[in-house]
Amino acid sequence: MTQIQNEYTTSAVVFQLLAHPYRLQILDELRRGDACVCHLQAVLGRTQAYVSQQLRILREADVVIDEKDGLNVYYRIVNPHILQLMEVLMGQAKPSRSVPACPCPRCTEEEVCCN
Repeated sequence: MTQIQNEYTTSAVVFQLLAHPYRLQILDELRRGDACVCHLQAVLGRTQAYVSQQLRILREADVVIDEKDGLNVYYRIVNPHILQLMEVLMGQAKPSRSVPACPCPRCTEEEVCCN
């Protein structure tokens, strides 16, 4: 495979990751800052297992990393190209941050998602 073909293959993999609506929503949330699974679960309205499965896919693709903080695990985007791409795709859109109660310390401390 030539270098050009490899670049197209890499780009195709990125677009496959972004083609999934829930992964896109997760990345849109993470472009605003770190988030725990319970926060993403509240935002997406999906089960913890489903959110974790999508995060695993993003982690294995080196798009996000996880960091343990006490009992919670927080995720963030580590690939700067994905962050730039999300800015282009989603623009400056800032959907309402009002989501169902998220019990994580960061959400209750910052009162960002839990009012």
